[in-house]
Amino acid sequence: MAGHNKWSKIKRTKAVIDAKRGNAFSKLAKELTLAAKAGGGSPDTNARLRSAIAAAKAANVPNDNIDRAIKKGTGELASAALEEVLYEAYAPGGVAMMIEIVTDNRNRSANDVRVLLSKNSGTFADSGSVAYMFQRRGEIRLDKPAATEDQLMEIALDAGADDIVDDGDDWIVYTPTDKLFQVASQLRDKGITSRSQKLIYQPQTTVTITDVATAKTLIKLYDLLDDYDDTQNVHANFEIDDSIADQLD
Repeated sequence: MAGHNKWSKIKRTKAVIDAKRGNAFSKLAKELTLAAKAGGGSPDTNARLRSAIAAAKAANVPNDNIDRAIKKGTGELASAALEEVLYEAYAPGGVAMMIEIVTDNRNRSANDVRVLLSKNSGTFADSGSVAYMFQRRGEIRLDKPAATEDQLMEIALDAGADDIVDDGDDWIVYTPTDKLFQVASQLRDKGITSRSQKLIYQPQTTVTITDVATAKTLIKLYDLLDDYDDTQNVHANFEIDDSIADQLD
């Protein structure tokens, strides 16, 4: 789809900025805590925790921070009770959004997200009215130099991956939800380290944005939602047309 790489580059640049200011550390710490709470504090027996630790180390999260987050999940350290919530929303241009939230106060988060949407031409959607447009999948991202396409085809597909996509500066390996940790582990065993691995909501159809004003509004809304303290991930089904890409810089 036209403009896909442009939007990917925008998101990747944002991820680098987030990492520098600590936003990414907070999200990774919450995932460590949730993983330990759900499956225990041993990565040997907890695949989700093993994946969370790998992602945290790839982002250079200090070991002390990792240990502390895990202990909060197992109850060894006191912490607020975290809850995972999924919100569905509509954005300008007929765009659909899935917003993953981790919060210790569901009412506060719902109100905060509602305000962000309403002030930026978005609205909450009824449960199920957006979700059907997305597919739950595993996503593994690797820097291009990490492996060749042939290497990925041989290792990842044999381990259970669905597809491998060239996304500009990245390789993306898509997996069934129950194969994410298995595929990532097989890649690591072969010396191929991913930059990130997580479950995503992948849009089944996309809306290509060709209007500059709409594109700017969408990106602003996406950034505000993604920057919100309780947000873990934002998934949206829009792409930016190449014809307006230069006007967004």
